[in-house]
Amino acid sequence: MPGNEIHSNHQLWPLLLYAGIVFFLLVAILFLSYILGQHHHDRATDKPYEGGIEQSGSARLRFSAQFYLVAMLFVIFDVEAVFIILWALGFYELGWFGYAGVAIFIGQLVVVLIYEWGIGALDIGVDGKKILRRYRELTGLTS
Repeated sequence: MPGNEIHSNHQLWPLLLYAGIVFFLLVAILFLSYILGQHHHDRATDKPYEGGIEQSGSARLRFSAQFYLVAMLFVIFDVEAVFIILWALGFYELGWFGYAGVAIFIGQLVVVLIYEWGIGALDIGVDGKKILRRYRELTGLTS
């Protein structure tokens, strides 16, 4: 079995050579960039977005947690769409078992979508009913 250790090390040298070349190129590029790059310090150098527009306000914007929830739902449903497209590409090979499987999968997607709609996970806009109710409370109008 000692012959296997030598044989495995023999196959490892191209990977080590490649890693060494990549590391050397990385160091060389960073060094040349530092040496040949511009070294100046203007008034706007440390400001974000050096586009000639004066900065106003903070670059830190707060997004509602609802925004991130909708973004996650988009990614989830987008990945599920890829699965359905792949199923469509193999439609003839999968037969009726594949059709039943994707029908169950789509059924689960519909149930989850209805649930998320019901709990308000997809409501990211302004709720007109809440605004109207609050307006009526403030003005003393009742209907």
